[in-house]
Amino acid sequence: MQDWAILSDSQKQQILSRPAQADNDKLRKIVSDILQQVKEHGDDAVKELTEQFDGIRLATLRLDNQNLINASKEITDKVRSAIDLAYANIKAFHKAQYPSDVKIETQPGVLCELKHAAIDSVGLYIPGGSAPLPSTVLMLGATAQVAGCSRKILCTPPDASGKIAAEIRYAAQLCGIDEVYLIGGAQAIAAMAYGTASIAKVDKIFGPGNSFVTEAKQQVSTQADGAAIDMPAGPSEVLVIADEAAEPSFVASDLLSQAEHGADSQAVLVSNSQSLIEAVQLAVEQQLQQLSRKDIAEKAMQHGRYILTTDVDQSVLVSNQYAPEHLIVQVENPRDLLPKLKYAGSIFVGKWSPESAGDYASGTNHVLPTYGYSRNYSSLGLADFMRRFTVQELSYQGLSNIGNAIMVLAEAEGLDAHKRAVSIRLQGDDA
Repeated sequence: MQDWAILSDSQKQQILSRPAQADNDKLRKIVSDILQQVKEHGDDAVKELTEQFDGIRLATLRLDNQNLINASKEITDKVRSAIDLAYANIKAFHKAQYPSDVKIETQPGVLCELKHAAIDSVGLYIPGGSAPLPSTVLMLGATAQVAGCSRKILCTPPDASGKIAAEIRYAAQLCGIDEVYLIGGAQAIAAMAYGTASIAKVDKIFGPGNSFVTEAKQQVSTQADGAAIDMPAGPSEVLVIADEAAEPSFVASDLLSQAEHGADSQAVLVSNSQSLIEAVQLAVEQQLQQLSRKDIAEKAMQHGRYILTTDVDQSVLVSNQYAPEHLIVQVENPRDLLPKLKYAGSIFVGKWSPESAGDYASGTNHVLPTYGYSRNYSSLGLADFMRRFTVQELSYQGLSNIGNAIMVLAEAEGLDAHKRAVSIRLQGDDA
């Protein structure tokens, strides 16, 4: 337990530091080499890298569509119903985000418009690992579906037998995704960004992943022949603000729900109650013993932080400084804190709002900025799958009304052709 009030500025910074990421120079070089291989050798490189990293030699990269059709028969009714409910809620919440176009006459005869259109082609990355992630398919796929993206492709690494979990395939089918590829890692990002003989290039790439995937996304996003990306991301994290009224077992379960994601995840408790912190620490130890991913969660909790503050307002200051991916508020009158909470990917208000709700089925998106990026990035939403553009139409009278201002500004900037584009219209000559 750390007492925030007695820490120096440097100690506070250290307490709120994230787990160290991999050797960046080495990682950048490895990923850069993978991207170049795929750029130069296309499908052959993707197959060789998949064999190298996933231990399977693929005859073809694309999943047969019959595998998507059959998916609903391969899962239980209980799982199907759960996926259906989550899908419906995610679609409903993201449909409500559909933006309105703007049309305004800024001066008589000067019409300005803001319009929105879906991104044509999007690539959705679904991580592999020890468990299938149909929830991430829904978060990305349903949102792209609501936006109206005409082409949605999905890449996910196959298991040891070269298959993709039925839950992932069923979720993909619900979201109208019929282009699924059995590839993961940096090679999947490269294939989507540059295109290969089998995989046509996409305009934007979405989805979480390990350090190789994250680095690959960042590299392709800076290249002219690459692709845009949703956001930079790091390991998953949660910060809980709690007071003496909070239920220790609830808080402990929220901390551990993030810790079980991975050994580099981070869980932080900030409270003005020492007795609450001590009770939560005990509950964490008790609940750890019951987890199937105990070893992973234990390693993650080594990065855990228990911070004692003087009052709830100071807890808010700590949270704003940390800028968490997930922020859980378990205090009396929790909604009163919302105006003060400046930075978080997603906020869970009150003791009946576990982070798990947002991960799966409440309707909000679980693709969120991590590693402090919630200071300047937003949670994934419908707008990320769309682009906006402006339109302007001027009448002769409209151009006359603002023409003098345009010419004065153009002359001040030394741009004669800009000035003439106005004067030639208003004067009818080359003046």
